Amino acid sequence: MQMTDRGLLALTRHEGIVPGPYLDVVNVWTFGVGHTAAAGPPDPAKMPRGMPADLEAGLREAFQIFRADLARYEADVRRAVKVPLAPHEFDALVSFHYNTGGIARATLTRHLNAGDRDAAAGAFLNWRKPAAIIPRREAERDLFRDGRYPAGSIPVWSVDRHGRVDFSRPIRRLTETEALALLRPERAVSSESKPAAPSASKAQHSWLTRLVRFFSTLNRKA
Repeated sequence: MQMTDRGLLALTRHEGIVPGPYLDVVNVWTFGVGHTAAAGPPDPAKMPRGMPADLEAGLREAFQIFRADLARYEADVRRAVKVPLAPHEFDALVSFHYNTGGIARATLTRHLNAGDRDAAAGAFLNWRKPAAIIPRREAERDLFRDGRYPAGSIPVWSVDRHGRVDFSRPIRRLTETEALALLRPERAVSSESKPAAPSASKAQHSWLTRLVRFFSTLNRKA
């Protein structure tokens, strides 16, 4: 089981995108879409500081690292949860785990494995520190319980060489289509590799060729 496209977009919205190393609310060096050294290499504390010279390349790097991280978090959720999950439930749990790393020890997981989904939904809010994270926990709870996905564009924030993010105004907003192209690049490759449909002129030429051959056959028979 993997996150749905809507789940990926929801998680990316929660995290936001910072294409340079920054210090999060608990002073942990972070990069891109919420990547920290705890998820594996690269270590954001050792990455070049400030914004990349090429923003598009920086965004591609951020999403490449995010996809590698995500595979591990999805695997953790599959391993911890012993009951069947609806897609929106899985999306909510991966978002929760991506932020907390707590799926294996969370009370919500115990409730879920015991078959009590209502208690599991309520237990999302056990993880409510710092206070700034509460709206995210509520959104993950609502997604798990009701299948309610957030909507809207995805902000890209700038960061200075000291790791301070400027949240006053995003430098760019990705549409869902743009974000999915970065999240699922293999789809773009596969669509580009398909044989192109014949152009109208080629199709017309083929039809005329067959018509000429038909009349040539009639003339020979005559």
